[in-house]
Amino acid sequence: MDMLNKIKVLPIASESLGVRSMCTYVETPDVRILLDAGVSLGPNRYGFSPHPKEYMALKNSREAILKFAEKADVVTVSHYHFDHHTPSYTDWAYNWCSAEIAGKIYGGKIVLAKNYRAYVNFSQRRRGWLFVKTSGEQADRLEVADGRTFAFGGTLISFSKPVYHGPEGSDLGWVLMATIRHGDECLLFAPDVQGPISRETLNIILSEKPQMLIIGGPPTYLADFRVDRKSIELARDNLTALAKRIPTIILDHHVLRDEGWESFIKPIVKAALSVNHKVLTAAEFLGGENSLLESMRRSLYVNEPPSLEFAKWLKIPAVQRKLTPPPI
Repeated sequence: MDMLNKIKVLPIASESLGVRSMCTYVETPDVRILLDAGVSLGPNRYGFSPHPKEYMALKNSREAILKFAEKADVVTVSHYHFDHHTPSYTDWAYNWCSAEIAGKIYGGKIVLAKNYRAYVNFSQRRRGWLFVKTSGEQADRLEVADGRTFAFGGTLISFSKPVYHGPEGSDLGWVLMATIRHGDECLLFAPDVQGPISRETLNIILSEKPQMLIIGGPPTYLADFRVDRKSIELARDNLTALAKRIPTIILDHHVLRDEGWESFIKPIVKAALSVNHKVLTAAEFLGGENSLLESMRRSLYVNEPPSLEFAKWLKIPAVQRKLTPPPI
């Protein structure tokens, strides 16, 4: 049991479901919330572009996001990366998005979003500004969410102050965590904290005392390249501490882009089991199999070579490719 009865949790898109995302639908007796309604594919892994199977998963995820956006009263934006929010331009190559799709997700909704003017790096400041000028204009109400609590009947949605996107001082900027409370039930959504790597972020999570935590693990596939080993080890220690204190953890996102993810999370799962807690991927939480398509990209190209038509589409210049849906 996840120990949440009044707060219903449904992962919509994630790495364990074949795409880059942490999009989650949450329903309480008072309000329906779509957390981080974005999805994308990694442009390049092992020297390969996304495989047709990844495009099918991207298309399906986008359709699921649209379906749940229709039901939602509130849509959140933790930060301005495209796997966490949907931009208002056409891009079929990586984000499966368009102005029409963004309008359907955010139009007429209460949008609770990260401030793009403070605690933000340059690229996200620009994306945030564009978001406010496009989807923000279509929202029923657009609120800066940083450090604020919003009440919907007996449900509270509280946002953390901006916390680091990974290691302290990260050039990837800052993100907001969201805590959803109804009665004595508590869910915490911690996107892109990467473990967390930051000790301060760990303490914020623990202080909320959630019964369920949805968290992005560290990008172990970037170890020694973009992230140092020490940060990865710290993320594992912090996740182990969380596993001992929180009954159910959905651990997904960056960590599942690595073929060796299972050996990384083994001690965390062991720590959870020692106190009768659970650490699951989003797919496992849903009772399904993990579909880790990005980490399998190399073998997908070998074992299931794409059609000639798809190979031809890949050769189109990048700008044009974004405007032309892939033949899948």
